[in-house]
Amino acid sequence: MVSLLLKPIPMMTALWMLTVVVGPVLILTLAGVVYQAVGAARDARRYPPRGRLVRMDGRWMHIHASGEGSPTVVLESGMGASTLSWSLVEPLVAQFARVVSYDRAGAGWSDLARTPRTADAIAEELHTLLVEAGISGPYVLVGHSFGAYVLQAFVGRYPDQVQGMVLVDPIHPDEWRNPTPQQQRVIRIGARYARVAAWLARVGFVRFCLERFASGSPRLGRAATNAFGVGTATAVRRIAGEIRKLPREAWPVVQAFWSLPRSFLSLGQHVEALPVSAAEAAAAGSLGDRPLVVLSGNHHSLERMAEQKDLARLSTRGKHLVVKDSEHWIHLDQPELVAWAVREVIEAARKGQMNVWVN
Repeated sequence: MVSLLLKPIPMMTALWMLTVVVGPVLILTLAGVVYQAVGAARDARRYPPRGRLVRMDGRWMHIHASGEGSPTVVLESGMGASTLSWSLVEPLVAQFARVVSYDRAGAGWSDLARTPRTADAIAEELHTLLVEAGISGPYVLVGHSFGAYVLQAFVGRYPDQVQGMVLVDPIHPDEWRNPTPQQQRVIRIGARYARVAAWLARVGFVRFCLERFASGSPRLGRAATNAFGVGTATAVRRIAGEIRKLPREAWPVVQAFWSLPRSFLSLGQHVEALPVSAAEAAAAGSLGDRPLVVLSGNHHSLERMAEQKDLARLSTRGKHLVVKDSEHWIHLDQPELVAWAVREVIEAARKGQMNVWVN
């Protein structure tokens, strides 16, 4: 028996065996690529940009503006989110101010960037986009989560153009500036998973899972996310719960975005650059006497809550408010409160005064 196993396999037999094994994989891969291309083209027709596309450095960036007045309110999304995350807040702010949302490179309707996604680089791109789109300052900046890093870098670069800021459950620079070994591992694994997910999106697997999930058959999608580990599966379920708070018409658009490889590649770029972005946000310094409101969800540990209180002290006119019945996505849980905070900052900037309240 051993001698039979050690005999050389004839060339034709080997080729036949290779074809039997590899052939179906190649066919499935090719079919997946075609399925992905057809689906992406269909989505592009069904879900055109909400705003307009601006050409920058050979790629398209998406920006949406509504309302009137000065200063202009600029909305900065959290990591992995798009302009759609502001769907509930934007129309409320447009009732009393000019408000602008945009998609960072690789998110939403914007093309992927090939350069590192650091806070400084994103802040510079945002400023260029506003200039190219003809949206002049002064600005009141509103940022969610990772968006706080970008906005702090923006103030550091363009201090004379910013009149105030609202931070919605922001992350503190200290959280990622000097990552622990465990956090470094999270960054490595997160970036690796993002690249794997991008490859799966290229061959249509992500699209297929999301379409099955949307049709009421979530078993395959759950199995796929579970394969990435318990932490990833939990995070995906949590994010899916937040997406359901958006207007129902936005759900298929979000699904279309996350069927594209660029969404995962962009996410990975942001994750890899987290320590650099945190350091750049810390280096931006204080806001001086510009009015600032920091909104915190009531889900934080004492350590994280203390960090958010500390962010309110970036301004001599800073307020820190803990929002009841709200977690990380306050702008979806309590959009009216976020709009109120924006109005508060605008009025304080116009009057030159705001009561200080850091609780």
